[in-house]
Amino acid sequence: MQKFIIPEIKILPSKVCITGQDAKHIFKVLRKKRGDNIAITDGKGNDYNSIILNATPEIIEIQIIEKSDSVTESFIDITLCSGMLKDKKMDFVIKHITQLGVQKWMPFFCERSIPSPNIIKLQKRKKRWENIAKESLKQCNRSCLPEISKPLNFETLMKQSENHDLKIAFWEKSNHKIKTLQNSVSPNKIIILIGPEGGFSKKEILKAREKGFLPYSLGPRILRAETASIASCTLIQHLFGDI
Repeated sequence: MQKFIIPEIKILPSKVCITGQDAKHIFKVLRKKRGDNIAITDGKGNDYNSIILNATPEIIEIQIIEKSDSVTESFIDITLCSGMLKDKKMDFVIKHITQLGVQKWMPFFCERSIPSPNIIKLQKRKKRWENIAKESLKQCNRSCLPEISKPLNFETLMKQSENHDLKIAFWEKSNHKIKTLQNSVSPNKIIILIGPEGGFSKKEILKAREKGFLPYSLGPRILRAETASIASCTLIQHLFGDI
């Protein structure tokens, strides 16, 4: 069942109205009507059982009845750090890593990133990523919206990479296979580093290693940066999470 996000739910039971595109989707696409159940989440890990009291294309009135346990969140905490790419490629990444259960996304600029846009454009891009994550959450039935940081520079990213059980930098020149980690560690909090188009410079890899990142390979083929982001999260969820 597709979920819909209502950020602040303080009292149970309570009546809430859904409007805009979500109301239109519920009425015209899902064809929900009075008396039907609808799945609600606050985007912070809490799900709710609810029933539709009245439905029109403009407004869906619902009664939120009780809180329920989420069964769709991964038990490992994954942070993905992605080197900045062109707009549509970054949109593609956030859409799919939301479906893969990533808890936090940290875009960053490094030596081989595309030129940095101005602050206003970056703010607009971050807002668009947040909207894409919300739509992806509704589709994949998650209960937690991934936290999305503003784009960082590489030095700031390294400073914010502390307090993780496992730090992995996927690098095309590494010969280490990720499957060798499976039986040697049991991490709960993992941070993944993926470079931009063109990959990391040697200087950046050395800096990452100084900060505790372990370089690993994604195989013998050169992957596009957006493919590498998705493949890395899938691998980590398979090895340590719930895939």
